[in-house]
Order: sequence, then C-alpha cells, then structure tokens
Amino acid sequence: MKKTLVPTQTKWSLDQAHCEIEFKVRHLMIAHVKGAFKTFDANIYTTVKDFKTVEIDLWIDPSSIGTGDAKRDEHLKSVDFLDVEHHKQITFTSSTMGKANMLGNHELWGELTMLGVTRNIKLNVQSGGIAKDPWGNEKAGFTVTGKINRSEWGLVWNATLETGGMMVSDEVAITCEIELINMGQKDLTMELEDKARKKSAIKE
Repeated sequence: MKKTLVPTQTKWSLDQAHCEIEFKVRHLMIAHVKGAFKTFDANIYTTVKDFKTVEIDLWIDPSSIGTGDAKRDEHLKSVDFLDVEHHKQITFTSSTMGKANMLGNHELWGELTMLGVTRNIKLNVQSGGIAKDPWGNEKAGFTVTGKINRSEWGLVWNATLETGGMMVSDEVAITCEIELINMGQKDLTMELEDKARKKSAIKE
C-alpha cells in the first residue's frame, strides 16, 4: 500500500520589535493624519515555507490606537469611531495569497472585521525575502499596503467644511511592516487522523 505524503506546516510569529501597523487619512482635504495600532498579534502558518499557502489570523486591540494627539485618540476610541468599549478587537483572516506580478507584488485577500462588520478586502504584499539574524533565527519580511473605505464598516462620523468638502476622508490608507520569526514545523499526520476519527465517530 502506497503511503500518502502529508505536508507539514511552518508556524511563524510576529517579531513585535520589527512590526508596525499604520494608517493614513486625509484631513481637511489638504493634509494627512497618520496613526498606528501598538497592540496586535497573529497566528500565521505556511505549508513548509511557501507563503502562497499562508494562513493568517490577525487581531488588533483598537484601544491601542495612537495618532500623537491625546484628545484626537480619545475621540477615535469613542462611539463616533471605533467604540472600543463594545468592540474589543479588529481582526483579519486570510487563507491564500496570489502569485507575484511583474513588480513582485502579491495580492492578499482576506476578511476584515471591525465594529461587528466583516468585509472582504484586497491588500498588496511585497516580500523582502527570508534571512537569518546573527542569532540563527530565520526571519521573513513583508511590506503590506492597501486602502479601505471606512464607511463600509460603519465608521461614518464626519463634519462638513465651509468649502463644501468633508473634514475626514472616507478612504483610509494602510501600511504594515511585518517581520516574522520561523517557529518550526509540525506534522499534520496526527491532526488529519484525529479529524478522520471524529468524522467516523459522528457517522456511528
């Protein structure tokens, strides 16, 4: 009987000291306000080291938002925007990444959930490659960019300007610098066998 080859998964963790999740929004139609989330983490797996198979489960603490202005930050945490008292997490999940285009950019599709609303979004991923640090840890680096319309998640607060424009743009630009640490591989054989046993038990 021919033995079925079972793939292994590689677990990757965020190197928190070298990761950033930032955003940029146009203010008064003439300039941009930048901000970042300071608290976030993710479970990331690939089949071996192939990031086209990447599985991502990312969560962000919205109360960790910071724009360099305490008064503005409190407003962003209020019910007008992120309502952090009732919505404790922003999440992003994805299970596939497209092939690289001529510029080396990958398309990453996934589900972004904010304020209880889940929508599918597309992000652009630029790989920086894989390397080992001086301590022998294998690292992988990525730059992730994208744009969303905040109103699609119910973030609709705004104010009209005398000139007829809006105080805050609907479009939010996202930029993430991500550095991952290879945490090792796990064999999926036992996991698949366990799933098979559970299915068999249900049928019985």
